[in-house]
Amino acid sequence: MTTRAGTGVSPLLDELAGTVDGQAVEADETDVVGGIRPQVVASPGSTEEAGALLAMSARLGLSVVVRGQGTALQWGAPPRAVDLLVSTHRLDRVVEHVAGDLVCLVQAGTRIDDVNARVGEHGQQLALDQPLAGSSVAGAMSTTRSGPRRLLYGTPRDLVLGVTMVRADGVVAKAGGKVVKNVAGYDLAKLLGGAFGTLGLITQLVVRLHPVPPASRWLGTTVPMAEAASTALALAGSQLAPTAVEVRREADADDATVLVLLEGTERGVAERAEHAAGLLGAAAETPDQDTADIARLEVEPDDTVIKVAVPLTGVAGVLDTARSAEQQHGVGCRVQGSAGAGVLLATVRSAGTHTSADAAAATLMALREAAVGGSAVALQAPAAVREQVDAWGPVAALDLMRRVKDEFDPEHRMAPGRFVGGI
Repeated sequence: MTTRAGTGVSPLLDELAGTVDGQAVEADETDVVGGIRPQVVASPGSTEEAGALLAMSARLGLSVVVRGQGTALQWGAPPRAVDLLVSTHRLDRVVEHVAGDLVCLVQAGTRIDDVNARVGEHGQQLALDQPLAGSSVAGAMSTTRSGPRRLLYGTPRDLVLGVTMVRADGVVAKAGGKVVKNVAGYDLAKLLGGAFGTLGLITQLVVRLHPVPPASRWLGTTVPMAEAASTALALAGSQLAPTAVEVRREADADDATVLVLLEGTERGVAERAEHAAGLLGAAAETPDQDTADIARLEVEPDDTVIKVAVPLTGVAGVLDTARSAEQQHGVGCRVQGSAGAGVLLATVRSAGTHTSADAAAATLMALREAAVGGSAVALQAPAAVREQVDAWGPVAALDLMRRVKDEFDPEHRMAPGRFVGGI
């Protein structure tokens, strides 16, 4: 096994280990990314070490993929090559919490749960739900993962105020700051959000916090599928000011569950709950689940996970298309997500067979056609599905994205091929 520069693994380990205080090991089968096993896994413990590591990688001509907590490592397209896997598990500290300004400086590999444990002592929260439990802050940002409460609090891009990153050549760049309103500098957070690590290595982030509300309550009801979207839209467009409006339709089901989250004072939540119950109907009840349960995405390695973003009026079409695909192709298609924000996750069950791959690919294309004014992207899909259909679909700004990639990573060594258009 040799690197692209022709150096054996042991000499490569020696060179890379010297940049990260000895924290580099030969990769094993647990480090595989998209079916490709890297040569070395290195773990920087600071921005300075990360810069030295990527500078050395540039000199050696290594291709690099970044891993946070590994919860979504198989999302995105398989990389064309991986020589070095950079693990951020040592970058796991809450560096500074400025409670008075509702901001927090965290290292990239810090778990969202750990951030909330720290800031929760002051009655604050990083209001970022986790479809995949155990996510790191930078991992959620790199894949733009969010959950039910995105309707009120937004996505990772909305909650990141500042970022420190290391470019492919090892140069450190910073943008943003520690205030909620910051317009100075180049907005790296917007570029890095959703880029799947193709523009550089994030080492630190400044995140916006919110107070933990005194009271919160979920209400939900199960209705015929034909009524689910209209019920959700009525809740989202009401005077309830909901924190979340969710729809969940299990595979092969003819009905769906609509849920609404209300937050605020005890009295305010109680009064709004009465109004919400009227919109949900007589069967409205408090589900035996909390926000983390409702946000969670249950997925197996061979499943195809499709993120569908549509105008609110397109939610009904997504649900109808999922059911039609099941009837036509004989596969289960579970749909869940924010009906109030028009962002849904469709999970097509698969055993990895040729037939199921055909069905998953056909379902993706059907959802893409149904997403008028929006998009349908396969976040996760077996190789047999990706061979049949472009997981990303048409992207109007692709030429601009390629120019940005060329600017940040001229040699295309950072997660090559992981993003749209082979970026």
